[in-house]
Amino acid sequence: MGAVVTALGTMGAVVALGWLLARQRVLGERAAPVLARVVFAVATPALLLTTVAHADLHLLLSRQAVVTWTSTVAVAVVAVLVLRFVLRRQAADVTVGTLASSYVNAGNIGLPLAVYLLDDPVAVVPTLLFQLLVLAPIAFAVLDRGSRGGSVLRRTLSNPIIVATLVGLLLAAMPWSLPEVVYEPFRLVGAAAAPLALLTFGMALAVPRTVDSAAPRADLALAVGLRAVLHPLLAWGLGTALVLPRHALLAVVAMAALPTAQNVLVYAMQYRHGEALARDAGLVTTVLCVPVLLVVAATLG
Repeated sequence: MGAVVTALGTMGAVVALGWLLARQRVLGERAAPVLARVVFAVATPALLLTTVAHADLHLLLSRQAVVTWTSTVAVAVVAVLVLRFVLRRQAADVTVGTLASSYVNAGNIGLPLAVYLLDDPVAVVPTLLFQLLVLAPIAFAVLDRGSRGGSVLRRTLSNPIIVATLVGLLLAAMPWSLPEVVYEPFRLVGAAAAPLALLTFGMALAVPRTVDSAAPRADLALAVGLRAVLHPLLAWGLGTALVLPRHALLAVVAMAALPTAQNVLVYAMQYRHGEALARDAGLVTTVLCVPVLLVVAATLG
């Protein structure tokens, strides 16, 4: 569990720096939205292009992938149903709430966890690809439809994150590979995605809390419950039903126990919906993931 603590401690330090910068107004009042835009339009697409381009697409057909995808879909469906038909939220708020409930921090925490706890960096790939190829495009299609006119297809294909993912997928499927030197500029820019997203997250936490800026309690409770409790339990149940080897079962449950990704806040800020929920869900689930992962490791490790 040293890897989990180290990863969370590093993230916490960068988030704290973002909070301090915002409180002292070092970068100005508009810094957080500008950084969010850079992460959304430049850094994250560069990171995703290189990541997906080097992914082994055969992993999409494994039993681990089936567990990951099925459990994530189940969590997302529950979130949509409750948010739309019980809490009566609008489509954009339902979308952000669903992302807060199902879109995990596979990069900043999932990757080091896979390396140090599982000794298998590939364990994070099914989760990462499902989020990039399924969750993100659907979410952006809904959010774009509510933000501006034009055809859904044209808006979706103009989204930099989706375009980068599709290009990476095409490169991964090709029978030959591009020289690695071609990817180096994308790696350089993509390396800024995680720290900038964390700085943005810290800046968002520095905003004084008011009644209007607080996340609705019911929405937050739903996101936290689905993220920290239901998703790991579903992954464990499905993995057990499919008779996954113990190490593989540990991998899928650990990935399902990851906290809400900071990129959900970046997306919320980009589309100006559900920012408080994305911020608060990211904070609470990140704190809760430590005891949850400790229980998972002790039970299945």
